[in-house]
Amino acid sequence: MYNILVCDDEKDIVSALTIYLSTSGYQVFPAYDGEEALAILAKEDVHLVLLDIMMPKLDGIAAMTRLREVSNVPVILLTAKSEDTDKILGLNLGADDYVTKPFNPVEVLARVKSQLRRYLQLGGGVVQPTTLQAGGIVLDDRAKSVTLDGEPVALTPREYDILRLLLQHPGTVFSPKRIYRTVWGEEPYGVENAVAVHIRHLREKLEINPSDPRYIKVVWGQGYKLEGGKP
Repeated sequence: MYNILVCDDEKDIVSALTIYLSTSGYQVFPAYDGEEALAILAKEDVHLVLLDIMMPKLDGIAAMTRLREVSNVPVILLTAKSEDTDKILGLNLGADDYVTKPFNPVEVLARVKSQLRRYLQLGGGVVQPTTLQAGGIVLDDRAKSVTLDGEPVALTPREYDILRLLLQHPGTVFSPKRIYRTVWGEEPYGVENAVAVHIRHLREKLEINPSDPRYIKVVWGQGYKLEGGKP
């Protein structure tokens, strides 16, 4: 059974989400402000957080920032349509997804399942280093930034997640299906081309010569791996 923390200052929303999630087999811990959420996270083994942005005492953005100092547990923001700026800020600071109110419970459950699947496949429960490096590539997961030889590199969210996965497991060969299942959080069906396109874009942004890559290598018939780069 997976444990989910639901934090919102609107008790009706917490109650409704508790019913939806409990019916699907999850254990739910309710909270009504950021401070209460952090207190629960400090003593309970939580696998995912549903977190409202606008709350008293400690808002969702501040609570998530403090949470990210010690945990990589998935965070799905609960946002109003008028909170687009805060939503973007939350994603930049480490939120994994968001759901806009009023929400469809079927959509919430789908997003919860997707994030849990991805979290567990990436080694959920273990705090990963916030900075990952291979040669001149440096990924700062707290700032969600990537630099190459000290220069910033703009990546799409999918490119960023693929690079982070490879950096977390240097030398490990990942098949296209495994990359898709881990990064997209969905079952792979005919995904080889989609993954290949993202790998190509990563090489174009990170390699001096994409046709002779230093970092992201192809292992023919098996998949892709990341190496530390040629000296």
